[in-house]
Amino acid sequence: MGKGQRSQPMYSNEIIEAPQDAGKLASSGVFQTVPASSSSLLGHNDIEYGSVAVSAPAETKVQTAPKELPHEKPHEVQDIPFFTLMTTYMSFLLLVVLAHFEDFFGKIFMPKQYVQVRVQNGYAPMVSDFESMWSRHVYARMRDCFNRPIGGVAGGHVELIDRVTHDYNKSFQFTGKLQNVLNLASYNYLGFAQSEGPCADKVEEAMREHGIAHASSRIETGCSKLLVETEEMVARFMGTEAAIIVSMGYATNSLTMPSLVSKGCLIISDELNHSSLIAGSRLSGAVIRVFRHNDTRDLEKQLRRSISQGQPRTHRPWKKIMVVVEGLYSMEGEFCNLHKLIEMRNKYKFYLFVDEAHSIGALGKRGRGICDHFNVDPREIDILMGTFTKSFGAAGGYIAGSKALIDHLRVNSYAAVYSEAMSVPVLAQVSSSMRMIMGEDREHALEGQQRLDQLALNSKYFAKGLRKLGFMILGDPGSPIVPLLLFNPAKMPAFSRECLKRNIAVVVVSYPATPIIAGRVRFCISASHTREDLDYALEQVSEIGDMLMLKFHKDVINQDTKKLK
Repeated sequence: MGKGQRSQPMYSNEIIEAPQDAGKLASSGVFQTVPASSSSLLGHNDIEYGSVAVSAPAETKVQTAPKELPHEKPHEVQDIPFFTLMTTYMSFLLLVVLAHFEDFFGKIFMPKQYVQVRVQNGYAPMVSDFESMWSRHVYARMRDCFNRPIGGVAGGHVELIDRVTHDYNKSFQFTGKLQNVLNLASYNYLGFAQSEGPCADKVEEAMREHGIAHASSRIETGCSKLLVETEEMVARFMGTEAAIIVSMGYATNSLTMPSLVSKGCLIISDELNHSSLIAGSRLSGAVIRVFRHNDTRDLEKQLRRSISQGQPRTHRPWKKIMVVVEGLYSMEGEFCNLHKLIEMRNKYKFYLFVDEAHSIGALGKRGRGICDHFNVDPREIDILMGTFTKSFGAAGGYIAGSKALIDHLRVNSYAAVYSEAMSVPVLAQVSSSMRMIMGEDREHALEGQQRLDQLALNSKYFAKGLRKLGFMILGDPGSPIVPLLLFNPAKMPAFSRECLKRNIAVVVVSYPATPIIAGRVRFCISASHTREDLDYALEQVSEIGDMLMLKFHKDVINQDTKKLK
């Protein structure tokens, strides 16, 4: 999946001015303090790969997160062996050289294979030779590691439809067999992707009562009672005044941002923001500037320079400034520095847009996302975006914020005016799973909290296990996304194929979704995984790591062995 970079009033004249009473919300009693983070749910356990949790405190305290995260690279990244870096760069260089060599002679001796990149009957090729080189010579070699078809529910385990290729991944043939594999590739964080259970029953009931779809956009005849009730529940779940639901997660960003900012406005975006945020920023017509990933010092430099210089050429003041970040970065498993961002928001009076696609439902004691994790009042963030495709086992997304913001989006957002209203089965899945997380489902009042606890424990356990084994991993503690660095491009398909041989499904990611030297495998942990599943995965990944020489921190293992002796 891709992960990468990047005048009318925003809502009303009253909203354009930065709120002055943001700091008073917590003391007013409107916002109730909650336990710090999901880590407080975990009890002390002695496990095979070391302790992954601390005992719960006797008294709940507000989490005191650092005002600013370290700007240096993580310890694991700083310790990349020189030989690994050199061979990685040399591998990519060799790939490019061989690709040009093959294309040069291929166009001479096999011209029919290059018809799509040549001028035909006066028409320019749809995709140029150079642009398609990466997909033709890199992606094609490891195409069997992607787009694997499944034959069942993508839960903790999933049935893969077996396929073979006889022409080097140009085409595939199905064998008719199914392979049951441990699923470490899906964003099924809370395990709600199920074909049976209370959520599936609610979906069936809703379809019998309301049908399948409304066949219209919400601004025409698609605004149903079920949609309104679900939006009210989302607002209550997020702790905001109102919320609007969009039927597609990608469109929640790409089609909403143009209605928030326009020409004469400034967007300052984290360099690792999702491509939907980049698309939305470009569609808006606003000036876009990028700051280094999670580096609030660089962000402040960009703000000070932009505010002092104003708009290009005219140097007029910006109509609006909006800073765009993600709560949990899906390729890095890292949290945004929310406390510092809010502090800077109150200082520089910009609007803060937080994408919670991966953090909502997966972080915080109550599953309320990054605000719950850092114990921050969600009303201190101007625009909260999230999706239902991960933790809720559904589809689509939402925007949550003030009533003035949501009323503006209902009549100005492309997603609300032109796209179809969310279908009934998806709405029922969202409402039933969210009600379970909130503890409002009387028949399953405790199940939602149990899933949150299990996800927090599994995430800590698996990441701790990989570190103990000596792998180089990224991410913050408690993240359900655990990236393991592979570096060399040849190791990515090798790792994926070896995992599949051992009945484990994983996702490998490379450039351009990541920096060219930071190819990785991304493990997605779920509450549906058992301790036996994770132990089996750690055992098999350890064997693959030895085979592919991926254990760069063997000194950690040696130190632990000495302690045991």
